[in-house]
Amino acid sequence: MELLHSGKVRDVYADGDDLILVASDRISIYDVVLPTPVPDKGRLLTALSLWWFEQLADLVPNHVVSATDVPAEFAGRAIRCRRLEMVPVECVARGFLTGGGLTEYERTGAVSGVELPRGLVEASILPEPVFTPSTKAPKGEHDEPITYQQVVDKVGAETAGRLRQITIDVYCRGAELAAERGILVADTKIELGWAADGTLVLGDEVLTSDSSRFWPAESYQPGRAQFSYDKQYVRDWATGGGWDKQPPAPEVPAEVIEATRARYVEVYERLTGNTWA
Repeated sequence: MELLHSGKVRDVYADGDDLILVASDRISIYDVVLPTPVPDKGRLLTALSLWWFEQLADLVPNHVVSATDVPAEFAGRAIRCRRLEMVPVECVARGFLTGGGLTEYERTGAVSGVELPRGLVEASILPEPVFTPSTKAPKGEHDEPITYQQVVDKVGAETAGRLRQITIDVYCRGAELAAERGILVADTKIELGWAADGTLVLGDEVLTSDSSRFWPAESYQPGRAQFSYDKQYVRDWATGGGWDKQPPAPEVPAEVIEATRARYVEVYERLTGNTWA
């Protein structure tokens, strides 16, 4: 195997015609990798992605070749994948207003050029899910919101329309299944790419605690920050300590790491119905 790329969280190896996508225990916030890993994180993300790929298979094809035909040292945290030519856009869908979307809305009344009703607050549910794409920034830089027209300019009108529809479809299916299990999906980011046969394919990870904001439905209340089953807890800890979101990132205390791992485990178990060993 040949190491092709080491990303913020994942390492990509070439193995013949396939790729081996390996999820590490690294955690990144604001596009910066923290120096302290979260035990089991890579295995949790891999298992949850595989579960979601099955739930979404009738909506959009995915890049999975095998979850078992991988090198033994990566077992449980790796997927054998098809090679894709990734689209140069981060595809994001939002059903609730929070995070960077809320910040942009408070400044402009819109998110990624999508005008929203006046008077929305932290965690407001949106009238309907919206496509709010962003750039794919190089390592060490931050993704920036872009408008749908900018997506059209990058990839053409037909592909832009397909990206938007697939992203919304994936969000709606994910939100519906999660709601049945008492979880709200505030937003999610997906990765799409072109397969060799010209098919637009879902790649990377999908509807995980790294790519989505998950909230327990039983405690949801708009107008305030929500308990979150994702890395928002780490974001809040880091910014609360005065970190300026620039590298180097601070070491994370053991209790923050333990609480983060517990949240990843709990949302995996609630969504899949499986007990994490």
